[in-house]
Amino acid sequence: MGELVDIGDVTLFVRELGRRNERPSVVVMHGGPDVGHGYLVPGFEPLARDHHVVLFDFRGCGRSTRGLPVDELQPEYVVRDTSRLISRLGLGVVDLVGFSTGGRAAMRFVDEHPEQVRRLVLASTSAYPSAAAAPYLADWPEYQRRQRLENEADGALRNSTIFVWDLDRAQEFLQLLGSDPGDWSEEHTKQWVTRDPEQILRDFGRPILILHGEKDMGFPVQLAQRLHQAVPSQLQVIPDAAHMCHFERPETWSNHIRDFLAG
Repeated sequence: MGELVDIGDVTLFVRELGRRNERPSVVVMHGGPDVGHGYLVPGFEPLARDHHVVLFDFRGCGRSTRGLPVDELQPEYVVRDTSRLISRLGLGVVDLVGFSTGGRAAMRFVDEHPEQVRRLVLASTSAYPSAAAAPYLADWPEYQRRQRLENEADGALRNSTIFVWDLDRAQEFLQLLGSDPGDWSEEHTKQWVTRDPEQILRDFGRPILILHGEKDMGFPVQLAQRLHQAVPSQLQVIPDAAHMCHFERPETWSNHIRDFLAG
C-alpha cells in the first residue's frame, strides 16, 4: 500500500494513513537511514484513526530512488526532498515527526523550512553527539548484558536486543524491520545538524514534544531530559519501553502525539 511520488530528481515511496481533514497532516521522517519507513507503521496506525499521516522512504532507502552517488546521499537532500514532498502533495503547513536519526533530520528541517511546520515531535532521538550517550550506558548492567547477546549472535539480531525492551518481541521486530539495507553509508554522511540544535529549537519557537522510551539504549532517556531542560518543550517518557517504543506501546505512543497535536 503506497505510491511512488516524483519530486524532481528522485522518486519517493509514500504511504498515507488515514484521511485528510481539517487538522494539519502529520509528516514522518524515519530513522536509520539504513531502512525504509515500514517499521514505524505500527506506531502511526492508531494515530491515523483521526489524523492524516504521511510516511515515506528517504532517497536511497526502501522503495525510493536507489543507486545514487554518495554525494547525493546526504542530509541536505533529505531535508530538500521532504520540503518538496510536502509541496507536491499540497499539504500546506504540517506537523512534523522525526524518529531517531529522523529527529536530527527534523531539527535541520525546521531550521531551514520553519514556515512549513506547525508543531514538532522529536521521538526516540537526541540533539547531542553519539558520545554523549556513553556515560549512561557504561554503568548499565542490562545494556552490557544485551550487548553480549548481540555480539554472540554475530550481528544476526541487528541490535534488536538494544532496540526492544521486551526480548520476547525481538524476533517480531526483526520481521517488521525487513532485510533490505539502504544505500546509505554512515562514514560518508555529513552531520545531520550543522548548527547548535538547542538554538535551532529555541529559534523555531513553536510547540515541541520530546517523546522517549524510559529504557532507550540507543539514546538514553537522560539525553531527552537534558534537551527538555534546555529548550521550551513537553516531555513524555513511556515506561518499560526502549528505542522502538512506538512498536512496544503503540497506543500510548500515539495518544501522546494526539494529545500534543490537539494542545
